[in-house]
Amino acid sequence: MSGDPRAKLAEYRASIDNIDAALIHMLAERFRCTQAVGVLKATHGLPPADPSREQQQISRLRQLAEDAHLDPDFAEKFLNFVIKEVIRHHEQIAATNGATAPGAEGAATTG
Repeated sequence: MSGDPRAKLAEYRASIDNIDAALIHMLAERFRCTQAVGVLKATHGLPPADPSREQQQISRLRQLAEDAHLDPDFAEKFLNFVIKEVIRHHEQIAATNGATAPGAEGAATTG
């Protein structure tokens, strides 16, 4: 093995830090979009949950994960975690707008 392992470690860690920052910014942008969806749904009395959309997104992300050589189960768990947060936001928006949240206990919307 050539080179300084500490320098290589620092290089890998710098890349990881950059990727983490990009992930946070992408998640923030995603939540800005889903907040807008939540307002639109609440304004028009639409339920916060959309089980059909959720299933489509899970299938799509599982395939993307497989194509990227990432564990599809991990990708699904990650998406389900994000979906739960989106639903929580949509329920809060609906409550603020005086709307009920039918179906909120079931499957979550992804936007």
